[in-house]
Amino acid sequence: MNSKVKLIAAFAAVAILAAGAAGGAMWYLAPAQHGAGTADAEAPKKAEAEKKPTKYVTLDKVIVMLRRAPNEAAAHYLSVDLVLATTAEQEKEAKEHLPLLRSIVLSSLSPLSLAEANAMTVDQFAATLNKTFDANYAKENHIKPFSEVMIGKLIIE
Repeated sequence: MNSKVKLIAAFAAVAILAAGAAGGAMWYLAPAQHGAGTADAEAPKKAEAEKKPTKYVTLDKVIVMLRRAPNEAAAHYLSVDLVLATTAEQEKEAKEHLPLLRSIVLSSLSPLSLAEANAMTVDQFAATLNKTFDANYAKENHIKPFSEVMIGKLIIE
């Protein structure tokens, strides 16, 4: 009986030593991963803390007369509602720029004909307007008070 207790104790001691050695090996081999993981985990947390909540400003009912095709009697137009993505700090300035933005949209989309407008997707309209706004603000050396223009509604008649 005494030898069975010694044998069980020996197996238990070997199991504890093996578990300790495995845990020690994991701890020793993984500090670079844990250190990098901690730094990587802290970077998104800092980025999220620094990221400001997005506010949305609308520019409703910009109506643009489309260019007539040759020998076409009927007038065609498009109506677009825009949504500007901005920050809380820039929201007031973005609202102050709405008349300018309306004018830029008008000058950007008025050269389109009905066929060209019908051929474009909503994403293409948004990309065209974003490019136009970027170019206009760069030309005027002003800081754009919004990050992106999205299409809220688009009607082509």
